[in-house]
Amino acid sequence: MEQGVLAVAAPRPVRLVVSDDMERGRGSVFFRLWFALPFLLWLALWALAAFFVVIANWFATLFRGTSPRALHGFLARFIRFAVHVYAYFYLGAEPLPRFDGRPGYPIDVEIDPPLRQNRWTVGFRLVLVVPALILLSAFVGSGGGFNGSSGEVSSFGLLPAAAFLAWFFALARGRAPRGLRDLIAYAISYSAQVWAYLLLATDRYPSSNPLTAIGPLPAREDPVRLELRDDLRRNRLTVFFRLLLAFPHLFWLALWGIVALGATIANWFATLFAGTSPAGLHGLLARYLRYQLHVGAYLYLIGNPFPGFTGERGSYPVELHVAERTPQNRWTVGFRLVLALPALLLVFAYGTLLFTVALLGWFASLFTGTMPLGLRNAGALALRYTAQTYGYLFLVSGAYPYSGPNVAPTTPSA
Repeated sequence: MEQGVLAVAAPRPVRLVVSDDMERGRGSVFFRLWFALPFLLWLALWALAAFFVVIANWFATLFRGTSPRALHGFLARFIRFAVHVYAYFYLGAEPLPRFDGRPGYPIDVEIDPPLRQNRWTVGFRLVLVVPALILLSAFVGSGGGFNGSSGEVSSFGLLPAAAFLAWFFALARGRAPRGLRDLIAYAISYSAQVWAYLLLATDRYPSSNPLTAIGPLPAREDPVRLELRDDLRRNRLTVFFRLLLAFPHLFWLALWGIVALGATIANWFATLFAGTSPAGLHGLLARYLRYQLHVGAYLYLIGNPFPGFTGERGSYPVELHVAERTPQNRWTVGFRLVLALPALLLVFAYGTLLFTVALLGWFASLFTGTMPLGLRNAGALALRYTAQTYGYLFLVSGAYPYSGPNVAPTTPSA
């Protein structure tokens, strides 16, 4: 994922360290739930003790301005053990974790020693953490739905979705795919930051930025990729009326979608027999994908200016690059709809994240006139994966969508 705006920031006080080699034992994967049960039980008991410790830590930090080292050390070890357990449970790592939360696990967390904290933020920590907890629910899932009586669908988080797909892949191949492993690590990284902030182990607000969540990311130049030149500034007036302003685009996108469906069917037959998508159909579907991205970026506050209606290349600061058509494997073309099902499942989970990013970004942009970098980049990741999935489904590209965060080879390091 290319990002045109990268913030150079000091190292975060809560950092995920990933040294996993992605090798998985098929037996341990198949029985992962049973193997994890003792650790989950111990984590629950430890959480009960942490509840009382954090109350004492709240009073101590409120009056002293800093967390006592003994209490901070206990809570930091608890967070580290939780990271180890969930990394194991969700197939982010392979070896059994230790019961004492000792450092050195393949997916580990480093937490800085206690520093001074603002007493006002300590006093209102339970209120201040609410937006982070709302976003966390998009990563881990709400587990219950918004309103069962009204028939609304439950939130399906990225973490269980990625683990579900990684389970099948690891059983078949004996290893976890890099994209899913990094997506699992990204979700765990944000979870660790939220809990460290809530438990007063740090005063630093959690960041959802996928580019800084897990360390070095793979450099990829996918045939369908995002190019981002957005500067984070938002017009408060257009933010307030964003859904209303986006309605003409949503209507036109629906009409264009009917044409795109017919073009996709024709493209399937043509590519199946010729091995390559016809130039006219490829160009039409690439333009539709680009326009779909422009509308999504505008609607979900990932971009600020009002987009055009034609999906013209280079016309929007959140842009989709679509490579020229190339030969595709006829077997994968023939079964493209079936092969795309796992990616579509992940698109659904990414959709929950995108909606939550837009909701929180709407309030932030109204008050500050700026979209937070972490939210913008998280939303851009969701848009990029969605575009890659539909590009694969429409046979614009034969490359399977990459599920994790990544950078382009030309992106400067932060």
